[in-house]
Amino acid sequence: MRALSDRLILEHVQTLGHEHPPIPLESVDYSVKDPVGMSRRFGRVLDFLARVELEVERNVLELLVLLPGVGEADRMFYADVWADQEIRHGVILDKLQNDIGRPPAEPDTTVSTGVRILGMLAHFPAIHDIIRLLYYLTGAATERQAVLAYNRLEAGLIEMDEQAIARTVIGQIKRQEPGHYAFYNMSATLMFQQGELRPWQVFLARQLRKLSFEPVGMYGDRTRQAEFGGVAIALGLDEDLARIARDVGRVEHSLLWASKNGMEVPPYILKAFEESVAAFRSGRSFAA
Repeated sequence: MRALSDRLILEHVQTLGHEHPPIPLESVDYSVKDPVGMSRRFGRVLDFLARVELEVERNVLELLVLLPGVGEADRMFYADVWADQEIRHGVILDKLQNDIGRPPAEPDTTVSTGVRILGMLAHFPAIHDIIRLLYYLTGAATERQAVLAYNRLEAGLIEMDEQAIARTVIGQIKRQEPGHYAFYNMSATLMFQQGELRPWQVFLARQLRKLSFEPVGMYGDRTRQAEFGGVAIALGLDEDLARIARDVGRVEHSLLWASKNGMEVPPYILKAFEESVAAFRSGRSFAA
């Protein structure tokens, strides 16, 4: 395996853009055999995924505020590759749920005041590096959650004999996610390998990560906590949350917590997942 470098990561991003352009709309077969059954079993999943994918527009605006000093690979990744792919995922998923009789997704594309305030601090190089590391760790965790969700959704659709949707919608989407995960993983790892972070920055990153981690799709809005829990239950991810948390937290465990003997998974990840599932089961849920 080639040693990590800024050049290698840039080549990875360029390859992603070349080999995985946004999914052509004409390649998607929206044929559904049982729209009522699909809506009943996976309606909330499709609504959640469509919203999260379409909210990438806001994510890009936030990154422009939070990371004013990023290099070529980062900017090319989130502005030219990742955003175009993810928004197309959202468009496709939103059409699918409309086709099975569900209302359109309602993405929130507003940049919060908190993000704008943090963006002012990002002009200090030491703070900028911490924010950049947290961006990579959040991205890696988000992509792992996406891959797990799409794998379970694809399997469920095949079980329902919804072959067209499984193959041309979910199958195409999930093939693009591992490349995103690789970008975040390589980028975070390179920061440590190059010694870009001083001990106090790593310590602060640990504390901020513990305070800020949340399941994908919340964006600091605790009223959305139960949504992730409902999706996890619908996909059967709640049956082994500890294993899911280990998978999702693999990158930050190896970089932030490797020195902590006996820690198999950052506890805040498992706690966040358990709280989301509990919130849904307690009735703080969204409409089915």
